[in-house]
Amino acid sequence: MKNTSTIEQQTRIDFPVEKIRRDFPILSISVHGKPLVYLDNAASAQKPNLVIDTIKKYYLTENSNVHRGVHYLSELATKKYEAARVTVQKFLNAESEREIIFVRGTTEAINLVAATFGRKNVQAGDEVLITGLEHHSNIVPWQMLCEEKGARLRVAPINDDGEVVLEEFARLLSGKTKIAAISHISNALGTINPVKQMIEMAHQQGVPVLVDGAQAVPHIRIDVRDLDADFYTFSSHKIFGPTGLGILYGKTNLLESMPPYQGGGDMIKSVTFEKTIFNDIPHKYEAGTPHIAGAIGLAAAIDYMNSLDWDVVQQYEQTLLLLAHEKLAAIQGLRIIGTAKEKAGVVSFVLDGVHPHDIGTILDQEGIAIRTGHHCAQPVMQKYGIPATARASFAFYNTIEEIDTLIRGIQKVKEVFGHV
Repeated sequence: MKNTSTIEQQTRIDFPVEKIRRDFPILSISVHGKPLVYLDNAASAQKPNLVIDTIKKYYLTENSNVHRGVHYLSELATKKYEAARVTVQKFLNAESEREIIFVRGTTEAINLVAATFGRKNVQAGDEVLITGLEHHSNIVPWQMLCEEKGARLRVAPINDDGEVVLEEFARLLSGKTKIAAISHISNALGTINPVKQMIEMAHQQGVPVLVDGAQAVPHIRIDVRDLDADFYTFSSHKIFGPTGLGILYGKTNLLESMPPYQGGGDMIKSVTFEKTIFNDIPHKYEAGTPHIAGAIGLAAAIDYMNSLDWDVVQQYEQTLLLLAHEKLAAIQGLRIIGTAKEKAGVVSFVLDGVHPHDIGTILDQEGIAIRTGHHCAQPVMQKYGIPATARASFAFYNTIEEIDTLIRGIQKVKEVFGHV
């Protein structure tokens, strides 16, 4: 393994982080009189000028409702909105833009699948399989479905490093399993699951798989056809796009077989008091006026991501992660939670005698933004016997200097609590 100084030296030379940072205006602000150090990217990433300007342009010169309008602005907005769908399709390497559904976020995408595919296919005595790493959004909808149907929720456990025990995942797959729902990357620990292998294991048993990709899409190139995922979900705001928008990818045959999720405009072909004929996919699942500006903004975020060399980006982010692990692990009394062999840019930790909320409050006074709490992953916290962690999460616009600032901030926490 290279020593830290060599890694730092190569990173400074090889990655144009300062140039990239200039694309994100919020990174130049101050907080409590200190330069902002934004290490809360797993919760929501910042937005580049391209996204901000694209959304501004839409509202200034292109704003209108989509579909069915015959005037210029409506046709323009419709063109931009549907072009955004194609951008997402190509980004995920989906077979058709019809497989791309705009939703409010990953949470709604999972709820949509649970409420449509789940209600149609899960019956009393059946099982739904998840893992011990899941975000609440990939637990609660399945619990609700199982309670409604009299089905059973099964959970593949994780080991002490925060990795899914694959032997247990395989053992829990059976003829009773109607769907498996798994995270690609853990939001609480940063663990990268071997989802392609897990999908293959499930498919051998005839089990379709939904992948929660909310944390993966900002860090890994996703090819849904290579993964052979049946459903794949992610949120715009975590990949440098606007909030309030997400994507559900689904294989055509599955989407066509599922009932609608919500009723209303745009998801119909015709309505009488006696009968409604539903629209074709993807519009069957997009009732009401969509988040048009959000879709256009997401397309701009993807364009920005596509402008980067993602092999280099991934190497840089892994360097940041390695440095953060090394420097945090060297702090006396600090314990890193989640030490999987394969991780993305998330480091969760606890500090002896200090509640994570106190860590976050003191760091905030130093201009450092991290996330504290259970991260909507309370079962993960229960696994480690803790109520919460402090979580620093990285993006390609973070720097080595910001990691050093985080380390100094934690030393300040220790001073305040008399732990020096």
